Amino acid sequence: MVAVTKKPETAQLFDLLSGVVDPEIPVLTLQDLGVLREISVVDGEVKVTITPTYAGCPAMETMRADIESALAAAGYQQVTVQQVLSPAWSTDWMSENGRKKLLAYGIAPPARTACGPSTEQIECPRCKSAEVKIISEFGSTACKALYQCQDCREPFDYFKCL
Repeated sequence: MVAVTKKPETAQLFDLLSGVVDPEIPVLTLQDLGVLREISVVDGEVKVTITPTYAGCPAMETMRADIESALAAAGYQQVTVQQVLSPAWSTDWMSENGRKKLLAYGIAPPARTACGPSTEQIECPRCKSAEVKIISEFGSTACKALYQCQDCREPFDYFKCL
């Protein structure tokens, strides 16, 4: 008699991976960030597609390993994690919940409107002042810029709009 195994639902796999966090911003999950793009099951192999926030993101290998570990812990031994660069990741893929988590963590979330160097849409995550200035195009990671609030004088990261 041949054992018949039920194909796992991709929704269940998304739920399973919902706890995998971004290694650079541990308050965000890969789902919050929009990096986790697609999950499928083909001939018993789980295939996961991820897209980096920018080409060359150093956290991608850690993300891949964390996804593989989470699936292995749940009993999935055949796993392929594929990195896809097209379409390019966009801050539009970030969840509203992810934006709120960033703000609570002290990182200004990306602007919802047209991206650009203007500081009009960026508010200090501490005091909510719009009186901010850019200090450096690169913050603690390449996907963030360093700003300073002109009211409370505190520096803060801004997650770049891409």
